[in-house]
Amino acid sequence: MELRTERRYLAWLVALFGVAFFMPVDNGRFLSAVHAALDLVRWYAREHVVLCLLPAFFIAGVIAVFVSQGAVVRYFGASARKWLAYTVAAVSGGVLAVCSCTILPLFTSIYKRGAGLGPAIAFLYSGPAISILSVILTTRVLGVEMGMARMVGAVGFALLIGLLMAFIFRNEEKGKEDARMEIPRQEGDSSVRRTVSLFFSLAAILVFANWGAPSHAESGIWGWVFASKWYVTGGIGCLLGWVLVRYLKISALEVLCGGALVAVSVFASNMFVRDAKLIPLVPMLVGVSVLFVLLLRDKGNGENREWLFASWGFAKQILPLLAVGVLSAGFLLGSTHDGANVAGVVPPEWIEACVGGNSLLSNFCASFLGAFMYFATLTEVPIVQGLLASGMGEGPALALLLAGPSLSLPNMLVLRGVMGTRKTAVYVALVVVMATVAGFVFGTFYG
Repeated sequence: MELRTERRYLAWLVALFGVAFFMPVDNGRFLSAVHAALDLVRWYAREHVVLCLLPAFFIAGVIAVFVSQGAVVRYFGASARKWLAYTVAAVSGGVLAVCSCTILPLFTSIYKRGAGLGPAIAFLYSGPAISILSVILTTRVLGVEMGMARMVGAVGFALLIGLLMAFIFRNEEKGKEDARMEIPRQEGDSSVRRTVSLFFSLAAILVFANWGAPSHAESGIWGWVFASKWYVTGGIGCLLGWVLVRYLKISALEVLCGGALVAVSVFASNMFVRDAKLIPLVPMLVGVSVLFVLLLRDKGNGENREWLFASWGFAKQILPLLAVGVLSAGFLLGSTHDGANVAGVVPPEWIEACVGGNSLLSNFCASFLGAFMYFATLTEVPIVQGLLASGMGEGPALALLLAGPSLSLPNMLVLRGVMGTRKTAVYVALVVVMATVAGFVFGTFYG
């Protein structure tokens, strides 16, 4: 055993030496790919870790601690009524405007609490793919046909992929269900009002803090909400403070002092932070830090500290894999956020050449490449709009919209750690194949 360990160590040393020795540091495309990887990581850290992932970790902690395992099994377990389990999974995922990475802590929490594989997968797919905001934006920017096709296809995919995953791995799920028979089905001592209040206040902060800008100046509700979103988010933050006092029994004075710190950080960030995009990050970071300290200091209620440690556990499990995945995605496929166009190792003209027309190959290329690319919430629409202008077919565009937002390389790495290689590979294959077929059919009739 010791000799095997030494051989493995030697192999890693040789591999690292070979990478360092042959690294093409004078090659322009390699340097561009390194730049793209670092640029994508910086953008991801600024745009998604603070506003998306941190609230998502706390929501996952709420599910893990305050939602009884019996309740999860009752509504999402293998013995639950299928129409109820899959409907709740699809709808609850669809109301969140989250990306393929932000949904991961929420999926992990319900899956580990005893949800059946099928409903959990339906929730996993529906969160990034069926969000109401993404469907509305797709309809307005890419047309009614594309918007309706995306909505129908995404809803159908969530249900069908969930059912297929449950069927394919039915033997494993049967074994888990037998083990769950011993789990008490009552709610326990957890207050339903407390759980609901915590969940929806945190979910509302997540949704409104990440409300996307309208595609053009308008006076409708979309533009109004975007213009007012930070006031709405602040109001919901005050509601969260009330929930902490009312249901978690945290000192009202401590919550008021924390709220005052957040209010001061709002004024300070507007006065001293020059980059407008970074201004909201300061009060959000202060708010998260305040919540962290309040829960850590509360030694009278063990569940409150357990919530904090559960949230930290999700962050510790998911963030390192996401970092590796985002770096890899940027290096391979480049960085195209906010108008940036830094090429990766794979030339962008190759991608554009692969997705033209409406053949099965072009649809497969669109869905396959989309599965490995990272799309932030709602950014897939302008990206597809640019690809359509460059000659992308209507069918491949739909295939990309159905596969891209729900999957990414970082997403796959985390899923592999949560549910294993086989289940992750089957899930990815189902998404890619179904997106290919849906894109081909759509392109045949509307291309």
